[in-house]
Amino acid sequence: MTDATTAARWRAGILAAVLVAGGGGYWLGQRGGEDGTPSASERKILYWYDPMVPAEHYDNPNSLSSMGMKTIPKYADEGATVGTAPGVTVDPAAMQNLGIRVVEAKLGSLAATLNVTGSIEFNQRDVAIIQARSGGFVSRVYARAPGDVIRAGAPIADVQLPEWGGAQTEFLAVKRLGKPELTAAARQRLRLMGMPEGVIAGVERSGRTNGTITITSPISGVIQTLDARAGVTLGQGQTLAQVTGIGTVWLNAAVPEAQAGSVRIGQSATASLSAFPGETFGGRILAVLPSAQVDSRTITVRIELTNRSGRLRPGMFANVALGGTPRTALLVPSEAVIRTGTRTLVMLATGNGRFRPAEVRTGREGGGQTEILEGLAAGEKVVASGQFLLDSEASLTGIEARKLGAAQ
Repeated sequence: MTDATTAARWRAGILAAVLVAGGGGYWLGQRGGEDGTPSASERKILYWYDPMVPAEHYDNPNSLSSMGMKTIPKYADEGATVGTAPGVTVDPAAMQNLGIRVVEAKLGSLAATLNVTGSIEFNQRDVAIIQARSGGFVSRVYARAPGDVIRAGAPIADVQLPEWGGAQTEFLAVKRLGKPELTAAARQRLRLMGMPEGVIAGVERSGRTNGTITITSPISGVIQTLDARAGVTLGQGQTLAQVTGIGTVWLNAAVPEAQAGSVRIGQSATASLSAFPGETFGGRILAVLPSAQVDSRTITVRIELTNRSGRLRPGMFANVALGGTPRTALLVPSEAVIRTGTRTLVMLATGNGRFRPAEVRTGREGGGQTEILEGLAAGEKVVASGQFLLDSEASLTGIEARKLGAAQ
């Protein structure tokens, strides 16, 4: 038997004793014999039992249960009175001792903000793969290393491309023929080989070949991989470096599976990071990833944030507020909701100190309030404090919860 189970049974036993003493004994002591109700000595006893082990029945008032507790009587007239709804009855004085607080289910506007957590990652849509357009070898490398932040146009390596030199020689020979159509065809061939327009214009202007090219980064960002080394022979299409842009970053936020229906592409989001106290970063949901995380039961939403000055660095932790459109809903305090794992309950206050469990279906949560989609009607009262003790007593005495769809 776990500590949690033992503790729950102790609480249930204490409540049962209070209910018997407060809800029964107190009431009977004040009114027994005055209006025809039987006194404690006149009530019929069915058996003796321990509220912590209600399945054990004894025929001796001096018996001890398997828990070592003294048994109390079970009267024939205990439970629901004829003509009344089933439930647990608590004397007003006992309600105060138990800290039972009752609130009314009301229509209200639920805050549409969903607070989750996430982490900053590189924008994988802003990636440049720097390759050799033709076979050759690296003649010079610049002072670069993975992790360096570079600007667009920063040199990576000087590469000698013999094939380009040969093609440029042919281009110059054709140009000397003075036939524009042949010159245009030869120039187009240089373009198809991947030769930049600046290199072609330089060869045409100077009349000299240039088989060496300085390969540069087409975007600003972080060098992720760098395979350029002096003297290395290159094949056509071989990757020299990979650069990821940092002008924007992704914020991948983990949204609980139960709240997946409340997020959508284009929804606004606000992030705050401990690295920048008092500052927020705005963005919008770019994508809702199609798979869920099995271990955490969450889905991942991808938010794109503008990264001014490169301050948002991959790996940083962020608190995220996902905005939405507020809507009117039936609300109860979140503390009034009892989640058992198989169903969700609230403890209804039916009047005259009587309480019974009711099954509900919940929706969004926010600001300490929970939306009730089904199972309650506006104006019905629920227990917001002390409801777990009442639910334990209802379970011990076999009181069934009101089913969904039965709300008045």
